[in-house]
Amino acid sequence: MTSLNLPFTRLNMGRRYESWFLRFGLADNSGAWWLRYLLANPGRQGCPSLPGAAPVQIWATWFPRDGQPETFIQEFPLEALRVSGRRSPFFLEAGPNRIEDASCRGALEVRGHRLSWNLHYSSNFGITLSNKGWIGFSRTPHSDAVFSGEIRLDDQVFRGDPLGFGVQGHNCGFRHRHFWTWTHACFPQSDGRLSTFEALVYEMPFGLVFRTAILWHEGRAYVFRKLRESCRDPKAMRWIFRTISKAGSIEVEIEGGGPSLHHMPYAKTDCSGTFEVANNSLARARLKLRLGNSAQNPAPEEEFVTDGGAVLEMTGEY
Repeated sequence: MTSLNLPFTRLNMGRRYESWFLRFGLADNSGAWWLRYLLANPGRQGCPSLPGAAPVQIWATWFPRDGQPETFIQEFPLEALRVSGRRSPFFLEAGPNRIEDASCRGALEVRGHRLSWNLHYSSNFGITLSNKGWIGFSRTPHSDAVFSGEIRLDDQVFRGDPLGFGVQGHNCGFRHRHFWTWTHACFPQSDGRLSTFEALVYEMPFGLVFRTAILWHEGRAYVFRKLRESCRDPKAMRWIFRTISKAGSIEVEIEGGGPSLHHMPYAKTDCSGTFEVANNSLARARLKLRLGNSAQNPAPEEEFVTDGGAVLEMTGEY
């Protein structure tokens, strides 16, 4: 099976971003982590005219349950990068930071803080949500990921097997979209398995809008292409929609407001400036499912709820 993490970006590409990221809520419910390995505009050495826009960056954001999120970013020159080609096995490395298909490690020293991690993860499901050729793609190599290992932030130590539950994703593009909304939610089930839900909406050329949702439940994937939004509120970070297919229907409500809402500047790939992205990796989610429904055999409704087991990300207006 071809790795969904294999890189697309060649180092002579002047306008391109590609990121490999991990989001997981801790098993003890004390918070969540967002880690990001970013390659940006390598052919032009990042954006030399913009502060904080180096070609290689490692991001780490801590979302504490009872506090404000904090982001740590360390930049590296292109010469510090080692990355696999478009064939397996995948790896990307910059200094002491490295990500592979099923593990990652990192070590940052930022603003007087010392942060390090050594993690392993496994899953049962991965998928490509969107693939638009050179325009870009969004892939989820690990949708129902179980994380183990250790993270150290100054004197705090987070250690466990499992350490947490979440997602490992991979996206790439010629430019960032003018708007997007994305969510991923984990729901532990009574049999020990994870059910996950992921939805993505973004702007496409010629006034089109991409919409897809994926449910992974009881060892089966359900794909939904029709999303009917009743609320998208970037200020309150609230997203409500219904999605339907022949497999059934899902009513979705994601709440990402509150103290764990975090805003970060992203550099545009044309180096003309930055734009703001809102992310809450301790979001709340509620799903109401009806699967396998028919007029003769109405399906029972199932409800999944999580307080902090979801991530909601938004930027732009539409």
